Amino acid sequence: MRRERSFSVPIALLAAGALFLEILDGTILSVAVPAMAQDFGVEAVDVSIALIAYLAAAAAGIPAAGWLGDRFGVRTVLLAALTIFTGASLLCALAPGLTALTFARVIQGFGGALLVPVGRLAVIRNTKPEDLLDAIAFLTWPALIAPVVAPVLGGLISDTVGWRWIFYLNVPLGLIAIAVGSLILPRGTDVPRKPFDMWGFMGVGLVTVTLTLAAELIARDSSTALSLAIALVVCALAIGVVVVRWLRTPGRLFDLSVMAIPSFRVGNISGSVYRLVITAAPFMFTLLFQVSFGWSATLAGTMVMALFLGNIAIKPFTSGMIRQWSFRPVLLFSNAAGALILAAFLLVDADTSRVWILLLLFVSGALRSLGFSAYNTLQFADLPSEQTSNANVLSATLQQLGMSLGIAIAAICMSFAPTPQWAFPIVALLFIVPLAGAYLLPQSGGARALHKTA
Repeated sequence: MRRERSFSVPIALLAAGALFLEILDGTILSVAVPAMAQDFGVEAVDVSIALIAYLAAAAAGIPAAGWLGDRFGVRTVLLAALTIFTGASLLCALAPGLTALTFARVIQGFGGALLVPVGRLAVIRNTKPEDLLDAIAFLTWPALIAPVVAPVLGGLISDTVGWRWIFYLNVPLGLIAIAVGSLILPRGTDVPRKPFDMWGFMGVGLVTVTLTLAAELIARDSSTALSLAIALVVCALAIGVVVVRWLRTPGRLFDLSVMAIPSFRVGNISGSVYRLVITAAPFMFTLLFQVSFGWSATLAGTMVMALFLGNIAIKPFTSGMIRQWSFRPVLLFSNAAGALILAAFLLVDADTSRVWILLLLFVSGALRSLGFSAYNTLQFADLPSEQTSNANVLSATLQQLGMSLGIAIAAICMSFAPTPQWAFPIVALLFIVPLAGAYLLPQSGGARALHKTA
């Protein structure tokens, strides 16, 4: 007889849906920029401020999410985040100009920042280690699917009913999520409250916002933007040294002692580099197909959807594969194979059979899903229950940085590589970091999450 799960499937689905909306909104607007610029009577490059505003607000808000969840309860904060996100989406849709849109995007980004860690905390806080793989499986698909479907969905909406419907559609979805959340989210919290570390929050927020802004500036083809980005990175590194020293004191915003746990350290340090690479890949594929091969945006977007198909095809089997092989072999395999598949695009050109290209993309998508599931579960597998909230927010902050920097790395490599195809083996070299982390992971790392009782 099968025992009951230690997590709520309805809450997991609610959190996954909320995360999908947040991640989708961070990427979907990129293809609608020309239409927005035309509506507002500005240059297309000017509209990027609305995209940057969302990412910066999300980066700044994440570090406060853990404290807010503990102070006011996960239910209250998650419902508030959904309300803020939904209301701001309506403001974005109704924005009469770029300034109003940017202001609304800041509000939306802050709401989205709370959705990421608080939604995940609602699922994993009381989940037993042996159920983590199943619980995290619900929370993995948004980050895998949203960046892939965003270009196609954004282009389709923008070309048919208009870019404002990208935001209008969030409103009914948000209202449904609020209504469902009101019914299924439990009341109250038993987590001890602690004072809010304002200096730590400001320091971490400044570092994450600065690096996010630098990443967006690097992605632009401008020497001035590149110079400013380098200056921001230097500032972020200098501030980061001070912040790390500050956070080493117990009772601060984050308890960095959690990094002493090998599974959490590997899941977040080398895992952040892994997330950086798999975030960069769809962007690079799209540029290769459009700029180098001369394909239409529709064809390029449709081909990249093969990543999505690979994600979906392997998803029912990822938990079983990880339980069968354990985390270390799975991570070694997914990183090594992922590097080879990405590097193989050096040999792909406009004359290559599209069937072969689709096959490479499909396999790449399957490997992304396997590796992402392993990292997302591994980081929480060996955590003491009292460290869950702290570790969850620290993890969300590092993941936000990894995904923000992914597009910047892709843009740099595509710009400076001898040919666009050479960018792929260059980026594939970054897999060395997570591959080394997986090699150093003890064989017993994450073992508590692998044993599923009947």
